[in-house]
Amino acid sequence: MSSHRLAVDLPKAYRLLNHGPTVLVSAAHQGQRNIMAAAWAMPLDFAPPKVAVVLDKAAWTRQLLEASGEFAIQVPTVSQVDITQALGSSSGLALTEQQGIDKFTAYGLQTFAASVIGAPLLEGCAAWLECRLLPEPAIQHGYDLFLGEVVAAHADSRVFSNGRWHFTGHDDLRTIHHVAGGHFIVDGDGVDAHPLKPSRG
Repeated sequence: MSSHRLAVDLPKAYRLLNHGPTVLVSAAHQGQRNIMAAAWAMPLDFAPPKVAVVLDKAAWTRQLLEASGEFAIQVPTVSQVDITQALGSSSGLALTEQQGIDKFTAYGLQTFAASVIGAPLLEGCAAWLECRLLPEPAIQHGYDLFLGEVVAAHADSRVFSNGRWHFTGHDDLRTIHHVAGGHFIVDGDGVDAHPLKPSRG
């Protein structure tokens, strides 16, 4: 056994995989909108492209998503780490409930219109995915897991082109990865793998 191998407590085991990019999820319905941070999101398929994201039952964004049947996933950058933490730590509730806040107004967020769906998109991110909900009531209610088909996607051409991320020279646009307790890590430099040939015998 490697002398550097460390046993990890099972309640913290998720952190070993939880360094994919933190995302922001936005949704809107009947004139109300919200945006929240989510650390558990992933791609599911290529054609048509699908994604999965975990949203707690108490999240106002989740309620808007379920009502509208659509949502957006945004990939924030290191220059947005403070607002990402704030969006993940504050509650945006229906304005009629006299609780929570309109996060877009409270934090002075600049948005632009999505091309296909009604959810607002946050300016300054590295990428945006517009999604239509793929209803799966059993996993939504049992596991808080939501599936979406990506119907439009956009990226900042300074850091994504020809199907690849390339952050060199744009440190402020590197994506962020929430580990726990307000601590993030930042995407580093890329490396290319070189083909290996198996040895014979």
